[in-house]
This record gives sequence, C-alpha cells and structure tokens, in this order.
Amino acid sequence: MELLDFARGPALTFAVAVFVLGTLWRLAGVLLLPRMRDLSPAREGAPPLLLGALRTIVRRMWPRKEFVQATMFITINSFVFHIGLAIVVFGLAPHILFIRSLTGLSWPALPSNLVLAVGVVTLASLLAILTRRLTHPVMRLLSHTGDYLSWLVTALPVLTGLLATAHIGARYETLLALHILSIAVFLIWFPFGKLMHAFLFVFSRGATGMRFSHRGVNT
Repeated sequence: MELLDFARGPALTFAVAVFVLGTLWRLAGVLLLPRMRDLSPAREGAPPLLLGALRTIVRRMWPRKEFVQATMFITINSFVFHIGLAIVVFGLAPHILFIRSLTGLSWPALPSNLVLAVGVVTLASLLAILTRRLTHPVMRLLSHTGDYLSWLVTALPVLTGLLATAHIGARYETLLALHILSIAVFLIWFPFGKLMHAFLFVFSRGATGMRFSHRGVNT
C-alpha cells in the first residue's frame, strides 16, 4: 500500500503540476514568438484567415488523394490509436472519477468490457506503430531516442491498465500503483517530447492555412 499511496499522492500531484506548467510554458513560447506582418493584399475571394486556418486543420486529418494509397496504413492506424486512446481515457469509470476529482466534470461511463477490448486494440495499434518504425528504412533512419521514449511512455499506461483491469501479473494494488506511476511518467514527459503535438498541431496547421488561404492556395 505504501507504493500505491505514493503513486496516488506525491507522484501524481507532482506529475500533474509538471504537465500543466510545462504545457502552458510550451504554448506561451509558441504564442509569444515574434511575427512578421504580411503586408501583401489577399487574393481575390480569399476566405477570412480564421476560416482558412480551420479548413486546413480539418483537411489535413486525411491525406490528399495523391498520397492516400502510400499512407493508408499509417493513416488508418493513427485513427485507430487516437480514437481508441480517447475511449480508454474518457470512457472508463475510474478515469472519469479521477477527472471529476480534478475538474468537477463528469459523464456516464462505458461498459468496462468494451473499454477493455478497445484497450487491447489500442495496444495492438501501438505495437504496429513501433514495428513499422523499426522495419521501415526511412522511418528507422529518422527515428531517435525521443521517438522511442514517447512511444514507451504512451504504451506503458495502456499495458499496465490492461494488466490491472484483468488482474494479471501481480496483486491488484501493485498493478494499480504501477499504472498510476506510468501515467505520472507520461504526464511529466508530455510537454517536453513529441507528445506535445496533441496541442501544437493546431498552431502549425492553422498558421499554414492562414498563409496559404491569404495567397489563394487551395490546401
């Protein structure tokens, strides 16, 4: 119980503080970057900048038709992983209770067996991502320690959560403590690794959409 008390208490509290402060620091660094004003007139019929940004953010969620066949696996697998992870995080009753303790927000939980099945699919998706990174020549060349660390800190909470739910490998209290500690590691790493793309992709795609729509480019 000492490990579980540590995980639920000081470890998780520290991790949430690092996550919030680190994320705000990274976002502030992006928002406070100096900008050069575009003095060129907008192309005739160009949409408002905000509309151009939103359009690009949504459109870039699916590749252009010229690249669909070449990127089909990674695109479908990415949807499976992100949707599966969202269901696991926001659909399991204990997770909802934890979120309510932090924010006061709550909603109905999904059946535990359904979330467990989705968790298995999500873990399989993560393994597929790792396999492709290790076997694809270009991906292997471009990958570095940060990529593999981001994969590891994402996969561990899913794996330990499945083990705790199924009561496999150790006492439930020990598995729960390891699950919470893996979440703490995830939260601490999040602002400083590539996982931050969960927030930053909005800014990068939005900026691209504003620049291109101003020039009349169809993104």
